[in-house]
Amino acid sequence: MKTDNFNTKISVLGEAKIDSPLKNHGIPGEGGTRFISNNARITVDVEIETMEGFIKKKQPLPSFEQTGPREKIYFDPSKLKCAISTCGGLCPGLNDIIRSIVLELYHIYQVRNIYGIRHGLQGFIPDYGHDIMDLNPGSVSGIQDAGGSILGSSRGTQDIGMVVDCLERMNVGILFMVGGDGTLMASKRIADEILTRKLKISVICIPKTIDNDIFLVSRSFGFDTAVDIATLAIKGAHNEAAAYPYGIGLIKLMGRHSGFLAATAALAQQDANFVLIPEVDIFLYGKTGFLQALENRIKLRKHAVIIVAEGAGQNFFDDQENQYDASGNLVLKDIGVYLKDKIAQYFKEKEIPISLKYIDPSYIIRSLPANANDSVFCGFLGRDAVHAGMAGKTNLLISFWNNHYVHVPMEASAGKRKKLDPRGRLWQSVLEATGQNMFFTD
Repeated sequence: MKTDNFNTKISVLGEAKIDSPLKNHGIPGEGGTRFISNNARITVDVEIETMEGFIKKKQPLPSFEQTGPREKIYFDPSKLKCAISTCGGLCPGLNDIIRSIVLELYHIYQVRNIYGIRHGLQGFIPDYGHDIMDLNPGSVSGIQDAGGSILGSSRGTQDIGMVVDCLERMNVGILFMVGGDGTLMASKRIADEILTRKLKISVICIPKTIDNDIFLVSRSFGFDTAVDIATLAIKGAHNEAAAYPYGIGLIKLMGRHSGFLAATAALAQQDANFVLIPEVDIFLYGKTGFLQALENRIKLRKHAVIIVAEGAGQNFFDDQENQYDASGNLVLKDIGVYLKDKIAQYFKEKEIPISLKYIDPSYIIRSLPANANDSVFCGFLGRDAVHAGMAGKTNLLISFWNNHYVHVPMEASAGKRKKLDPRGRLWQSVLEATGQNMFFTD
């Protein structure tokens, strides 16, 4: 990754002059809460070769500002109004994020006016008629045990001017946006419109994607839970496949453009023999094609398990008309069903009596509560989002990078995508764990 082609400076609404209430939440005898300086930074790249290159050129190392509470804050908590919105697809941990933001605002910063915007960006538009939800410790009690989002969600673009109009009418000081790449781009547009109008509104984004593909975010919440549940599907597929002569288990997992979930789940439950991802082209036919490799595996071991990411093999549908969802995203063709049909047809022509079982757990995974690891992770993200907003920082997302929580400018990440490196250690580990390369022979 090139580390010198994006800006890491964080925007602020103005000088923070108010003493943070966290001064009263210190550990007795320990000199109070450990505040984070704005000069505390985490290097973007940790490879010594890259770092030495900057040092030799006498250039500062590219770095991100570290998250955490600041000694001085920008907003007066007694007068502040905050809003929270969840957008896009569901994901484990949404309720944990909402709860952590509310509890931090209410108990630590003593903010009493916290609004939940219903059904994503639709909630800002009067024509939809969605009610505002008052959020407080009582209204978020126990929501971490439920899947989905208590605020609901929606897809589709909305008029950014009308969104900012609503924020002005409500006198909102901090807007917390929780969503994926589309939400990140919308958040940036909202922040830009706020800047154009010279308003003092902070926009803080918490990135959400099961695919774990947001640029400059090494880990996104919900991913750990998704891997957990995906392993159950792999176990089921393996048991079904192994129980029958020439049994094949085929599992389709999320991953529109990136194969992180498919690859990680395969390593977590090492029962898969083939993993197909968007970053690596699939060739079905010929002596070195996938179907011949599958036949080689079936003849050798009498069963096989296949994991395919939803965005893999889209080149097979080039002759079909493209369709788009309400948010403008390309609607992917169903590679799972396509492969299922091609596998069945291939072995029928070969007169090999396979037993093929197809599993698609996608929407089960999306709607479940977060597991323990993701729940803890969401707590850190939510609290750090509050710290950033209260300090008057804006136009940023909360990221986990190089084992630290950092502030990343929206413009550095929005519209870009993180992809699995086919030459990297993760994919090479998948090839070693599955042994799939050994079946692609002449």
